Amino acid sequence: MDADVQGGSLAIDLGSSNTVVAHQPANGGSPRLLHVPAYSHQDEPIVPTLLYCANDCTTAQPNASRQPCLVGCQVIAAGLLETVNQPLRPPAELYYQFKRSIGARPRSDHVERAERGGALFLEHLWRAVPWQTPPERLVLTAPVDAFAGYRRWLLEHGSRLPVPEIAMVDEPTAAAIGSGLPPGSHVLVVDLGAGTSDLALVRIQGGEGEARPISQLIRFNGNDLVRSSQHLRVARVVGKAGAALGGRDLDQWIVAHMAPRTTGPLPETWMRAAERLKCQLSANDRAVVEVPRTGGGVTHWQLERSALERLLQKQGFIRLLDRLLEQVAVAARREGLDLLRLTAVLPVGGTSRLPLVRRWIEQRLPGVPCCARQPLTAVAYGALALTPNVQVRDVLSRGVALRYWDRRQQAYCWHPLYRAGQSWPTESPLQIRLAPAHANQPSLELVLAEVSADLRHEVVFVDGQPQLLEQQAPAAGTSTWPTTFPPLPLPERVQPGQDALLLAFSIADDRHLHLQVNSLLNEQSGAELNSHLDLGPLR
Repeated sequence: MDADVQGGSLAIDLGSSNTVVAHQPANGGSPRLLHVPAYSHQDEPIVPTLLYCANDCTTAQPNASRQPCLVGCQVIAAGLLETVNQPLRPPAELYYQFKRSIGARPRSDHVERAERGGALFLEHLWRAVPWQTPPERLVLTAPVDAFAGYRRWLLEHGSRLPVPEIAMVDEPTAAAIGSGLPPGSHVLVVDLGAGTSDLALVRIQGGEGEARPISQLIRFNGNDLVRSSQHLRVARVVGKAGAALGGRDLDQWIVAHMAPRTTGPLPETWMRAAERLKCQLSANDRAVVEVPRTGGGVTHWQLERSALERLLQKQGFIRLLDRLLEQVAVAARREGLDLLRLTAVLPVGGTSRLPLVRRWIEQRLPGVPCCARQPLTAVAYGALALTPNVQVRDVLSRGVALRYWDRRQQAYCWHPLYRAGQSWPTESPLQIRLAPAHANQPSLELVLAEVSADLRHEVVFVDGQPQLLEQQAPAAGTSTWPTTFPPLPLPERVQPGQDALLLAFSIADDRHLHLQVNSLLNEQSGAELNSHLDLGPLR
């Protein structure tokens, strides 16, 4: 590391395969990537997302013999990564590819272990950064589809990190900010990492209102991120879509293509060879790598770029990108936006450097500039830029609907309140008028349901190979909230079909759904109505 850290902000872009650490001084100087001693690659400031920990690092054991934990390149140097994908299971102390399971549902032992490994990995990174003055805040990035789970994970495990302030931002938003585009720009972030593929349309705004703590901020001891000498910018995610398929899955496809007769678990050395082939083909038409044989000696894998592109086409990778782009386009159309009039497209992640991906961008979005600067560092730098002076407005991944009685159909139906892709916090309430269905009806029930998205992307494994499945959600893709709410009293002498209550829904900074209930007959809020209700969190 060139110099010790002195205060300021530390950003960690946790990736499935590689992690980037960046620092920005408290005086607002330029950010820089940090080379973490012993953990980073020698030739670049990137830390492999690997941890081998034979001890319980969360408890003090002064009298016990403790073996040192290995992090990043130390795990590779010790040869521990070679145990992955072998018939004999890798040691339980080895944590790898855990990012995809952080915040996942349903909860399981596998998810719990992944979250513990992720917390230990962050803790070791924090300890390894040499500083003269400890950083004042830590900024972490999270995938689109697991943002809420990441927040819970940090709330559970972040207390072990001795930092006054912790903030969190989703990766596509950070990448957009890191692109340095001017206020008012619309940018499509194409984030193709090792474990996920995320597309997000982000609008970078500026000079609107006064600064408020960002909704993704996790604050300790009541500290707000308010100190800033820079101009306030507000990044708003218009629409986003993601799938749990990334560069490592592409590597598995390459291995299966190069060794089609192989059965059983794939050697990790083959996976790394496939990754090297993929990286070389990002810049060259042909690539050759040495691959160790299982029985000793080496062989050579040779692959042409055209063959790789045919393989990705066959496996449905481009179809997946098309589906994700269409989901984002639907959200854009709701806001009157045309994807062909975007300010820029920002590719992020190693897979985005493939010429096939760049051509896909040019063909689907002709005429839109492609900002391909620093695809591996844009997220970390953007996370620093977002903290502490940017309010990030995120979007819902699931909708919410209100149950009502349809007099014509004589059946209960669902009225959508907020659909998937709705930004939050909301600027103005959504108002709905309700009327009783029967004479002398004393109250109205308040029943809510979560609404699933129209299209789901499932990644399943067939004979050890990742396969993409596209599933249309059921027409009645609703799941009733388990929470029960008190009934809403109706005014006396109200007639069937007569508007009686005005319900004003809104989404607050903490992603909770709020409800204000007013009587339309006496034009005032009644104490009996519990006029302001916090209905709980949305997803």
